[in-house]
Amino acid sequence: MLQFYLLKMSMMRKEFSVAVEEILSTNPKSVFITADLGFNALEPIQKTAKERFINAGVAEQNMIGVAAGLAYKGFETFVYNIAPFAVLRSLEQIKIDICIHNLPVYIIGNGGGYGYGVMGVTHHAIEDIACISTLPNIRCWIPAFTEDLSYCIQQIYSLKKPAYLRLGLGDNYPKKIEISEINSILNTNSPKITIVVLGPVIQNVLKAVEDFSEIDVFTILTVPVFELSHDLLTSFSESRKIMVIEEHVERGGLGEHLLSLLAKNSIPFSRFVGLHAKGYPSGVYGDQAFHQKESGLDSESIREQIIELLAYND
Repeated sequence: MLQFYLLKMSMMRKEFSVAVEEILSTNPKSVFITADLGFNALEPIQKTAKERFINAGVAEQNMIGVAAGLAYKGFETFVYNIAPFAVLRSLEQIKIDICIHNLPVYIIGNGGGYGYGVMGVTHHAIEDIACISTLPNIRCWIPAFTEDLSYCIQQIYSLKKPAYLRLGLGDNYPKKIEISEINSILNTNSPKITIVVLGPVIQNVLKAVEDFSEIDVFTILTVPVFELSHDLLTSFSESRKIMVIEEHVERGGLGEHLLSLLAKNSIPFSRFVGLHAKGYPSGVYGDQAFHQKESGLDSESIREQIIELLAYND
């Protein structure tokens, strides 16, 4: 299982590395800072950036301050850390030093959700989006597939505003699509359920829906969501049954955010189901698959929820 995790993580990190290397090689005013991690992962970036690659040591809050100072002086700064350390340990500095001043600092959190498995609650990031998305001027970017990474980084770099990029286990798209902030992964003519997914847990969803032919599946790559796509709105109006799936706690996650959008835009629906991270019901730590199963985010649990939702009559 560890080898599988490292393979999938390396796919996502490789795409990330390639995209960032291109920026570092063409923009002499770009900087990359890491909190003493990235062994066997960030060496290509270090080679490209040279003196613009900074190891800040195990000093996460100070690292954010340094990144803000560099940005204030005209540099665009990438900050790389384990997701909970990147966000929760440095939240005050992110708010005051970066977001209030609307500086181009791009925070990369590796191992989103339960990605670090048996390392436990100190290394899990299941509240990160709720915390950071409330801050001014910042957007969260959550790639679902490996190919999303390049798109996310291009958008982050073009906006030149505070950003949080949440990395996880990556896999390739099942079909060729033009990537956008909201992507149609499975589309039917008359959907009975519309499933909206945040992040790499999409792999469990795709396995869960294999036996169903009347389900639309979408991924959303960014929170906050400012506008719902035409395809997603059409699917909502057709199915009127919505399921949101995310490896993040319910409070402050995509589900609550989407419900708010539906209410503000007077979009009717008959049933809304949110599947989300539930913390540690058994009080035991395991690998990512273990925690997903405890939270009902594994493919079999998702399949059971789909069957129950299909049986629901308006």
